[in-house]
Amino acid sequence: MTTRITATEQAIIDSVESLRGRAVELLAELVARPSLLGEEDAAQALVSEVFAEELGLSVEQLAIDEALIREHPGYSPSLISYDGRINVIGTHTPARASGRSVIFNGHIDVVPVGDERLWTRPPFEPWVEGDRLYGRGSSDMKAGIASYIIAFKALRELGLTPAAKVILQSVIEEECTGNGALACLVAGHTADAAIITEPTAGLMTCQMGVLWLTLEVSGRPAHAALSSQGSSAVDFALDLFRGLKALEDEWNAPANKHHCYHHHPKPVNFNLGQIHGGEWTSSVPSMCRLDIRIGIYPDKTVEQAKAEVEARLAQVFDAHPAHGAQQYQVSYGGFHAQGCEVDLNQPVIRSLQSTYADVIGEAIPHVTFEGATDARFFNLYGGIPATCYGPVGGSIHGIDEWVSIDSMLDVAKVLAVFMARWCGLQATEQ
Repeated sequence: MTTRITATEQAIIDSVESLRGRAVELLAELVARPSLLGEEDAAQALVSEVFAEELGLSVEQLAIDEALIREHPGYSPSLISYDGRINVIGTHTPARASGRSVIFNGHIDVVPVGDERLWTRPPFEPWVEGDRLYGRGSSDMKAGIASYIIAFKALRELGLTPAAKVILQSVIEEECTGNGALACLVAGHTADAAIITEPTAGLMTCQMGVLWLTLEVSGRPAHAALSSQGSSAVDFALDLFRGLKALEDEWNAPANKHHCYHHHPKPVNFNLGQIHGGEWTSSVPSMCRLDIRIGIYPDKTVEQAKAEVEARLAQVFDAHPAHGAQQYQVSYGGFHAQGCEVDLNQPVIRSLQSTYADVIGEAIPHVTFEGATDARFFNLYGGIPATCYGPVGGSIHGIDEWVSIDSMLDVAKVLAVFMARWCGLQATEQ
């Protein structure tokens, strides 16, 4: 494939490569600052510092006012308080705006590490082996944040600056609600396009919706030696979940697949993420709680999914021989995320595709995503065309999570040249 790289663009690519050491150092610093749900402040402080001191951006620390987003159609019921928890937004405003504006968005929050004994090294002590940097959040998605930082820094190192507004967002709660990105949108941060630097290893063409629900079951306790006199809430809860798995199979049937996922063997996943039940080893459990994640096709609304799930639970309950001794309740917290397709004819998509081809030397892979990302807010509610494009990584949400350092630099190169083309360039004012 013939590339069309100008001398200025080659200088930008070389500038990114010269920052390789800083990119690895920055990513390691971010990984070393654990940013689990409710504990994002230390990592956000580092991002804020880098935005201001290394990139010269105007920095806003945006507190999430839940009252302002609660009635928004993109809102998901929160899990914990937002007190003291912030999004960090860095804004570049050119002296003479002439190009098209863009948002680069990434989430700072990470998921729990699981059984730490399974990790090769402590999960928040990053380590490098060959091309891989390991640690929780390295791939999902602190490398993406590092990529857009290095891309902007590379321009700055050359005395160049985008000729249009560029907004860098480091948001919280992508892993459970998306309310961080939603708060940025509601606060008025908009642009002509948005790129979320999730670890897609390609151009995201569509994403699933996600619903989180809690199923609480009450049974009839008894002494374990007389268990026939009781009715186990744990057993009953698992039977209800098996009924939901049958619904999962139906949604995955070829005739029911969304067209984006016709090639995928199992795009819909119902995951039993947490289970809590029982009170005493020698007692028949009187209670059980299941926290369940439901995948939803882009053409199905959250409310439609709720109705189908609740109808299936009622059907399984009524047919169960032990239902007379049981009760159950469904509640919702966390993801109420609508899926979406990406319009591949949008100018930002075409520009990103051509930039990738010129910088990397091959066509950008197209990828479907079976989860939810913050791209939905821009596409569905903001009138801002958006997609995900980020580094190659592995063991996401798993053990020994890793990201490719080379791919992180490749993303930074693509984004830096993309800014030059999409936004235009002007000399940095002294």
